[in-house]
Amino acid sequence: MFEVVLHEPEIPPNTGNIIRLCANSGCRLHLIEPMGFTLDDARLRRAGLDYHEYAGVLVHPDLSACLSFLESQKSTPLDTQKALPDAQTTPLDTQAAREPKYLDVQNFQGARRVFAFSTRGSQRHDQICWRPGDIMIFGAETRGLPEDVLFALAEGQRVRLPMRPHNRSLNLSNAVAVAVFEAWRQLDFAGGC
Repeated sequence: MFEVVLHEPEIPPNTGNIIRLCANSGCRLHLIEPMGFTLDDARLRRAGLDYHEYAGVLVHPDLSACLSFLESQKSTPLDTQKALPDAQTTPLDTQAAREPKYLDVQNFQGARRVFAFSTRGSQRHDQICWRPGDIMIFGAETRGLPEDVLFALAEGQRVRLPMRPHNRSLNLSNAVAVAVFEAWRQLDFAGGC
């Protein structure tokens, strides 16, 4: 269906809720290191890891590795219920202290489109004609996406959710849910019941 990318997520319950969301909507989840928790964190398990067996969750050392992986993949089929449970999770290497390396997203030549969600985005999420295989990138809870990632994309690929002015941004798991369900709605909830 869709590829959901969390760039350096920090709060375990948010990621747990997003695992559950991805399991229930047929999306595959990509976690970009470093993360503010480990995959065996009790708070993550409590929030959503019981759904882990039903969701494709992959961990990547940086955004470049994630996008390179996605570039090498064929478009995700609409019937993902059979495909996703077999996805492998790369164990988190807590000893590794790596600097993130960013792919020049502007030169990403994959068959899929890349969209970055931010309060600084210009394109409203419901004004995009979503397609299966689209990649949705979300930033860390306290920092959002780094400018070099966000502004490497064309203006129409920088997406925002409408909010009242002068308010804080939505919780990460809520923002992902709003985006995924609008995109899935546009596909008439293909694969759902």
